[in-house]
Amino acid sequence: MKVFVVLFFSLFLLSCKSSEYSEIYCSDEVCEGEYFGREFINGADIAHQFSNKMAEKVGQKLKELYKVGKYRKVNLNGISMKTEGMGSGKVNYKLIIPFSQVRIKCEALTSFDHVGGWGHKPELNRRKKELQKFLMSGHSLEISNLKKTPEGLQEYWIQWKNKDIQKECQ
Repeated sequence: MKVFVVLFFSLFLLSCKSSEYSEIYCSDEVCEGEYFGREFINGADIAHQFSNKMAEKVGQKLKELYKVGKYRKVNLNGISMKTEGMGSGKVNYKLIIPFSQVRIKCEALTSFDHVGGWGHKPELNRRKKELQKFLMSGHSLEISNLKKTPEGLQEYWIQWKNKDIQKECQ
C-alpha cells in the first residue's frame, strides 16, 4: 500500500508540472505575469503568445485607470523579462511591466503592444507600419529599447495614445 501511495503521489506531482498555466495580475502600479508550459504545440509558438496576453491586459488596465482619472503610461525601461528553461521544451516566462504616473491627462498612454521573436530579431518596421492606423494625427509611438533574455527572447514594447479613449488629446 505504501508503494502505491508513493507512486500515486509522484504521478500527481509530475502531471501538475507538465500542464501549462499562465497568470496575470495588474494593480494601479504594475502588471505581472507568468507562463509555465511547453514552448511549442503543433509547431505554434505557444510560450511567446504570452507576450500577446500581457500586452492586451496592460492596455486594458491603462484604459481602466484613465477612465477613473488615474493617468499612467508604461515605464518602458523598467520592463523585466525572464525565460528560464527556454530551449528545453518547457519554459517559465515571467514578465513585469511597471507603470509610471503622469500628472497631466494627455501625457497618459492607453494603448500597448509588442513585437518580438524567439531566437530572431523582431520585425519592428513592419509592426510600426501596422500600428500607424491606430495613431491620432500628429502623434507617434513610444518604443522601448530592444529587450532580450539570455535564452533568446527579444521584444520591443510599444505604447501610444488610444485615439478613441483620448480623443480630447488631439
